[in-house]
Amino acid sequence: MTRPRLIVALTGATGIVYGVRLLQHLQRIGGVETHLLISAAGVLNLKVEMDLDRKAVEALAEVVHPVGDIGAAIASGSFSSLGMVVAPCSMRSLAAIAHGFCDNLITRAADVCLKERRKLVLLPREAPLNLAHLRNMTAVTEMGGVIFPPLPAFYLRPASIEAMVDASLARVLDQFAIAHDLGQEWSGVRSS
Repeated sequence: MTRPRLIVALTGATGIVYGVRLLQHLQRIGGVETHLLISAAGVLNLKVEMDLDRKAVEALAEVVHPVGDIGAAIASGSFSSLGMVVAPCSMRSLAAIAHGFCDNLITRAADVCLKERRKLVLLPREAPLNLAHLRNMTAVTEMGGVIFPPLPAFYLRPASIEAMVDASLARVLDQFAIAHDLGQEWSGVRSS
């Protein structure tokens, strides 16, 4: 592997902007080979939430895998990667990952990350959470995954939606030790 690889999946939860902006930043930063998966509901959310089509988002990734291609390279533990981000992560995808239900390439690639002890970061988008959601999050955490709800950091005083999204994505990139310019490290509150 000459460059590090990162698998990015966009599923059907609200907040598709997180996955799109992550791909935009990774393309701009360079140095990371991106492998993209978009679920059918994710494609619908691209249109509803951002007025984007599949092709526009696929152009942001270096490699695009059909969700139904369970025989793709990323379905194998021999495919070396930094890991995977699911942004946003629907409760359906969360449940399938939590229970090892590898019915498509998104859930299989996530399963591979868990079994190979690679970083798996899920950005779940749902509110309120029911007990099944919480138990599934616990199960993924116990298996080594990172549950990363993209919550706004108001102490940073974001001036736009993009700034709020980017603050979360800065922390996601930090999970994979990918250098970025999306935000500064918090230096603490200084008394006046």
